[in-house]
Amino acid sequence: HVQLVESGGGSVQAGGSLRLSCSASGYEYSIQCMAWYRQASGKEREGVAIIYGDNGRTEYSDSVKGRFTTSQDTARNTLYLQMNSLKPEDTAMYYCASVFRGRPCGLLFTPGYNPNVWGQGTQVTVS
Repeated sequence: HVQLVESGGGSVQAGGSLRLSCSASGYEYSIQCMAWYRQASGKEREGVAIIYGDNGRTEYSDSVKGRFTTSQDTARNTLYLQMNSLKPEDTAMYYCASVFRGRPCGLLFTPGYNPNVWGQGTQVTVS
């Protein structure tokens, strides 16, 4: 079965950078897109970045646009989230997720629309 494992989280000062990784394995279905979400304590889950599997097109939420960049290394089955100019409000648990082919990715930033597979998350703390 599909597994997603995030890594790279940690503590950083405001203005600093972190790069998260998401290693994917066990795929039984083709992937339409992958995404990064975050959830801060006491807040709703928020989609922050999407990358389409076929053409690498990316989308970002307004809260991270211009600061975060997602990319993929298909040879290594790894997804990345480069986070620059971090702010205290970026503090959250970050999750990667995948959407199987045939499902729309454009709804990933819509509350209540869920990807097919989630990772276990990695904590990012900005002080």
